[in-house]
Amino acid sequence: MVMAKAEYEECRRKRVEENMKRMEQLNLHKLSDSLKKKTPSPMMPSPAKVKPKLPPRDRLPLTPVRRSSRVADKLPPNYKEYALDPFERPGRRVYNRRDLLNRVYASDNDRMHAIQRAKELEASLDSEFPVFVKPMLQSHVTGGFWLGLPVHFCKIHLPHHDEMVMLVDEDNQTWETKYLALKTGLSGGWRGFSIDHELVDGDALVFQLINPTTFKVYIIKVKCPEGSEESNAETEEVMDVASSKESEKKSKAGKRLQKKGSTKDKSVLSE
Repeated sequence: MVMAKAEYEECRRKRVEENMKRMEQLNLHKLSDSLKKKTPSPMMPSPAKVKPKLPPRDRLPLTPVRRSSRVADKLPPNYKEYALDPFERPGRRVYNRRDLLNRVYASDNDRMHAIQRAKELEASLDSEFPVFVKPMLQSHVTGGFWLGLPVHFCKIHLPHHDEMVMLVDEDNQTWETKYLALKTGLSGGWRGFSIDHELVDGDALVFQLINPTTFKVYIIKVKCPEGSEESNAETEEVMDVASSKESEKKSKAGKRLQKKGSTKDKSVLSE
């Protein structure tokens, strides 16, 4: 065992000596020393990456912008963009979105009382023109201001394509709104009508189609308590306005019939 180990050590020593002689013949130790000397320090930048410093430029003096003599005395134009509402009316009350936090919901009794008064008004109107009652909800008078109309009414009486629809209140003031046929509702312009008339949750509106694209709108407010004198007076006032307008129409129609009858009598006498 000891003899085998000694032979192994002797063989290993001879092999190491042979390898050292081969390295000296190939000059490998000198080559490694030369590579260590030529390797640059990692902290020093490469000379190829160093940018030459340019001499500082002389700053030119600031001069006013040259402008045409026609606009020299005018203020510079302002190109700031502002969002414009195509249905905006001059002098309209501005709606504050913070009012959404202070929403007031009508009670069920007040809501039903307003709808009952609106139906009484609907019964008193001329049956010649289509009419329907629309109670107001929060989505109609706040937030998105979207007013959906009865689908069956829209399919029968309103255009089957998008159209501008006119709303006329009791004072004969007009508001132009955008009717969307696919969604059967009023979008653009309804917001202005709602804000100008201070509509709230629970109000009941009576829509009377006096022309193919014109609604006469009667407003029944919900703010009055049920059975109060103010509530009854308001309902009677609206109904009086509606009845007076219908009586005017009937009187005009009667006069036309009288004129036609008189012309017929004159034609018979002449024959």
